Amino acid sequence: MIYFDNAATTYPKPPAVIAAMSKALVRYGANPGRAGHALSLETADAVFSAREKCADFFGAKVENTVFMPNCTFALNTAIKGVLTENSHAVVSDIEHNAVLRPLYALTKSMGVSFSSAETTDDDEETAANFERLINRRTKAVICTAAGNVTGKKLPLSRIAKICEHHGICFIVDAAQGAGVLPLKLGGGVNIICAAGHKGLYGPMGTGLLVTDGKYRLKTLVEGGTGSLSKELAQPEFLPDRLESGTINTAGAISLGAGVDFVNSKGLDAIRMHEHALCKRFFAGMKKLSGVTLYSESFDDSFAPVIPFNIGDLPSERASELLSDAGFALRGGFHCAFPAHRKIGTADRGAVRFSPSVFNTMSEVNSLIRTVSRIAAFS
Repeated sequence: MIYFDNAATTYPKPPAVIAAMSKALVRYGANPGRAGHALSLETADAVFSAREKCADFFGAKVENTVFMPNCTFALNTAIKGVLTENSHAVVSDIEHNAVLRPLYALTKSMGVSFSSAETTDDDEETAANFERLINRRTKAVICTAAGNVTGKKLPLSRIAKICEHHGICFIVDAAQGAGVLPLKLGGGVNIICAAGHKGLYGPMGTGLLVTDGKYRLKTLVEGGTGSLSKELAQPEFLPDRLESGTINTAGAISLGAGVDFVNSKGLDAIRMHEHALCKRFFAGMKKLSGVTLYSESFDDSFAPVIPFNIGDLPSERASELLSDAGFALRGGFHCAFPAHRKIGTADRGAVRFSPSVFNTMSEVNSLIRTVSRIAAFS
C-alpha cells in the first residue's frame, strides 16, 4: 500500500520514533513525577527532555509546553479556557470541527458567539476580513495555519499583529502546519495547538498546547498532578494545571524523537520535498480528462494538501477504488464541511492527496496513472 493520507496521520513513522517508543515501554516504566525512586526520576527526566525539545521547536518556555492527548483536546482547552460568558470569537471559513464544535457548544452553554472570516487568495484582504469582524466582545481569534481540505495557508503573521493591536488572544490550530511551516509563539501568537502524530511524526494519541502564558486557561479536567497533593485546588502553575492524571509517557518521549527527526531533516527541506511532490501531482492531474481540481495551480500559498474528484464518482467510492489499486487516500468531508462548501464539494466531498517526507516521485507518478485508468471508466 502506497500511503498518501498524511494529513490524517503520517505513516510510516521514522525508525527513531519507533525505537523511542519501544525504549520508553521497556525502560521508562515508572510514573513520572509521582515518586522519588530512581526509576520514576529517570522517567521524569526523559519526559522533561521531550518537553524541552517541543518547547524549543515552538519558541515556548518549557513550563508552558503541555502534553495533550491530541490537537482537538488542546484546542478545546484553549478555546474553553479563554472565552468567557457572552464573549465573541472570530474564525476562518475553512475551519475544522476541532474548532467549530467547541465554539458551537459554547454558544449553547455560555452564550458565546462567533463569526467566520472569508479567506481569499489575497493575504491582505483575508487579514482585513478578520479585523472587520472584531468587536468589543471579541476575546479570541482562532484559525488554522493551513486548511486540511485545500491546504490553503492563512496569513498568520498579519492576523497575529491585528490581534496584538486589539489586545485579544490568537489561537493557532497547527494540526496541518506543525512540522511543515515555521510556527513560533510571539508577534501576537499566544497559543499554538498541534497534533503530535502528523507533521511532527510522533505517535497517535499525542498533542501539544504551547502558550506564552499571557492567558490563564481554565481547566477541562482536574485531578492528580503529582504536585501540591495536600491541596484540593488544582495547581495554578503550568504544565501541572493542564496535565491531570498520568500523561502518555511513551507517547511524549517518542514525540520528542519525532521533533528530533523533523529538526534533523529541516523544515525547509521537508517543505520543498512535499511541495515538489504536490506540484508534480497537480500538473499530472490537470492533464487528465474527467478529473476535477479545486484551484488554478499549486504554489507556495498552499501546504502539501490537494483535493480532487474523479468523474461523477462519490469521493468515498473513488477512495475505495484507489485503495483496491494499492493507494491510501481519504475521501469524504474531512471533518471540515465549511471548507467543502467553499470549494463546491458539499454534495460529495473530495479525495485528498497529502504526501510526507517518505513519499517519492515515482509513487506520485504511479498514482497519476492509476487515477487516469479510473477516470477513463467513470
